[in-house]
Amino acid sequence: MIPSISWKNIWRNRVRSLVVVTAITLGLVGGLFSSAIYKGMAERRFEEALTKEISHIQIHNPKYLENPEIGFSISNPAGLIDFINSQESVKAVSSRLKITAMIGSSSSNYGVNVIGIDPLKEKEVSKLYTTLLSTDEITEQFGISDPAELEKFQADSVGYYFENTRRNPIFIGEELAHKLKIKVRSKVVITFQDVQGNLTGGAFRVCGIFRTENSAFEQANVFVRQNDLIGLTGLEKGSAHEIAIFMNDVEQVSELSALLSENYPNLETSDWKTLEPTIAMMNEMMDVIMTVIIVIILLALGFGIVNTMLMVVMERGKEIGMLMAVGMSKLRVFTMIILESVLLCLTGAAAGIGISVLLIELFSKTGIDMTAFAQEGFEAMGFAAVFYPTLGVDFYIEVTVLVVLTGVLSSVYPAWKALKLNPADALRSE
Repeated sequence: MIPSISWKNIWRNRVRSLVVVTAITLGLVGGLFSSAIYKGMAERRFEEALTKEISHIQIHNPKYLENPEIGFSISNPAGLIDFINSQESVKAVSSRLKITAMIGSSSSNYGVNVIGIDPLKEKEVSKLYTTLLSTDEITEQFGISDPAELEKFQADSVGYYFENTRRNPIFIGEELAHKLKIKVRSKVVITFQDVQGNLTGGAFRVCGIFRTENSAFEQANVFVRQNDLIGLTGLEKGSAHEIAIFMNDVEQVSELSALLSENYPNLETSDWKTLEPTIAMMNEMMDVIMTVIIVIILLALGFGIVNTMLMVVMERGKEIGMLMAVGMSKLRVFTMIILESVLLCLTGAAAGIGISVLLIELFSKTGIDMTAFAQEGFEAMGFAAVFYPTLGVDFYIEVTVLVVLTGVLSSVYPAWKALKLNPADALRSE
């Protein structure tokens, strides 16, 4: 009976109630949609970093992390790789050579990390090779459909991931290619110190230009075949400075990291949280940040609800006094006021969450493209300029609970004021 009366009381003044419901709806739509954008950005950055930049776990010689000299390699990397492959939680593992060098073209020179890889094994721990545009993507983005033009576009602008190449191919980032003013099949020279400390280097030809959402990564890293780099450095065949591990499940990272640290205490095992602490913090704090956004919005709306419910109590003083005079207990009067506030909030929440779900679902497929406005700025920070909003069901449940709590807290004072009414005085009032 009380819930039915409370619901009817809400709509006795439709305009006022609709204003409050609209305010709650718009506040939640703004809060949920902005939270979904932040969540989508964080998840995409997390996915990009793990699949294209760092993988789940990396292993190094501790001395190499202190001073990345070419001689500080991992001892017996083959045995370590066999041990890692024996773990069921491991999806793939790949060894890498990693040296600091100078890369130069006819236009300029830049300092880079030269990473020597086994192209086939590297495909299993990194999706960097997927950043080369496919035929369908070229057709969609540039409107090129003629086979001859497509082949020319791919050869001149995209290239290949170490396929169809001969001697000393190199795979570089788009940002670095722009700075060096080179393209596919251009020749570059890499200069560095070998294991004896002598200055050495070699000429490489660009086989492909990769594109990521992190311009700093594009500029700082180039990839060559491991065997080509071994021949220039003087290192023994099979040497490795870094071993990258990709897991079947990110939740199993901590367990494997502990196992590797226990079995190989002389090596430094770093999980993705250690390698990218900013991403780890963002990943762990995102839900807290989104909750704070919603709480701030609801706090602001709460003051409006308090004011509205106080007006309701003042306007209906005579009515409330009559109800208490005919025997309605103070507890029921208190419950009625609380329910009115809660139902008002839930009505706005239902509309706000419903609209938010539709908007988030729509833009999670189409994306919000900011490429024309701030692509360079976002990519400089490692974020994509196209946002794909996303929110989990658990967050909607959390918001609903917060809305109910807001309704209850906002109506406590007005309900208390109602209980303070004297039935006799209330009945005599006009």
